[in-house]
Amino acid sequence: KIGCSAEALRTWVGRAERDAGRRPGLTTDEQARLKALEREVRELRRANEILRKASAYFAMAELDRRAP
Repeated sequence: KIGCSAEALRTWVGRAERDAGRRPGLTTDEQARLKALEREVRELRRANEILRKASAYFAMAELDRRAP
């Protein structure tokens, strides 16, 4: 009657119930925060890997420079 599928309506009701605390699970805000934190962790791990590789490269270059 309202122009949406039953599955969409079921999803909206479930989300509203979780947000209101009537159903267990993460709220919409908590889900968004978790997603943002997971993205940040991925970016930091990638940056750490780049820094590790750069550090190893420059350490090898320093050793090569010091060799007679």
